[in-house]
Amino acid sequence: MLATPAEVPPEGDGWAFEIKWDGVRALAEVTADGLRIASRTGKDASRRYPELTSAIEALDGRQMVLDGEVVALDGEGRPSFQTLQRRMGLSRPEAIELRAREVPATYVAFDLLELDGGSLIAKPYEERRDLLTSLGLDAATDGVWRAPAHHPGPGAEFLEAARARGLEGIVAKRLGSLYRPGKRSSEWIKVRARKNQELVIGAFMPGEGGRRGTVGSLLVGYWDATPEEAEILGRAQRFVYAGGVGTGFTDEMLRRLIGLLEPLRREESPFELGEDPVLKYKARARERGAGPVWVEPLLVGEFEFTEWTREGTLRQPSFKGLRDDKRAPDVVRET
Repeated sequence: MLATPAEVPPEGDGWAFEIKWDGVRALAEVTADGLRIASRTGKDASRRYPELTSAIEALDGRQMVLDGEVVALDGEGRPSFQTLQRRMGLSRPEAIELRAREVPATYVAFDLLELDGGSLIAKPYEERRDLLTSLGLDAATDGVWRAPAHHPGPGAEFLEAARARGLEGIVAKRLGSLYRPGKRSSEWIKVRARKNQELVIGAFMPGEGGRRGTVGSLLVGYWDATPEEAEILGRAQRFVYAGGVGTGFTDEMLRRLIGLLEPLRREESPFELGEDPVLKYKARARERGAGPVWVEPLLVGEFEFTEWTREGTLRQPSFKGLRDDKRAPDVVRET
């Protein structure tokens, strides 16, 4: 179930509020055979987080399906998506185990969909939450799995508290609402404390100086419709330019990006709408004899920014990290 974005939290009675966790959305299925962590795209991510698997022994044999986020906490106990990046893209077991010790993951559960073989998706939100709380995940797993409390209104004060803590935002959930798998519903409303947008990489500028041999900046965009919306409209999706991003990268991420982007090279620009979106990059390219390297728009990242400009690009964008839990064709501009 997905939340609808909004600028401000809803007012009035009938809502509860939760922290919006800055991690990777995942379903956790605990059965007699063990644990399966599934990403939003349905991929099995269980091997990536072995410390979460070891914690299920404390659940006394209970079977369940949880909805939540895998997060990595910083030194002040706040979720940090950039920190979690160090756990992503690994395949060798020894590398995974090493990073698990360096950057331990936590599973934050915010909904309970099944318990001991019985489905709960037709139960009201508050009943599912009460059952989730009764499991005592925090104490049983020594904090490796957590189920933070939900709070009745007012939402504006809860948002300000989240902003003061440097958290990503809040999610408002209507009391009495059912769980609607795969649906984006107005019964869940997400309000960010700062502006973030998932975008797809359509090109990169080769790095210079200290970044030589890696990425200097990224050219990013989004689709003007989801695949389902485009089918209804009877046309193809169009890839819209959203600007260039040159900050927020660690050296490790720059090396990882070039390794992922090089195999995706293509001859022509993937951007389709409006005027040529890379005129300023071409002007700079003429001065230094280099140009944008076009790539297939398949790699999804998350970006923080101050606002959208009149030209439809990000102002003061900064790279936060890659997202392998979101399909590139589903990335549209949030409004």
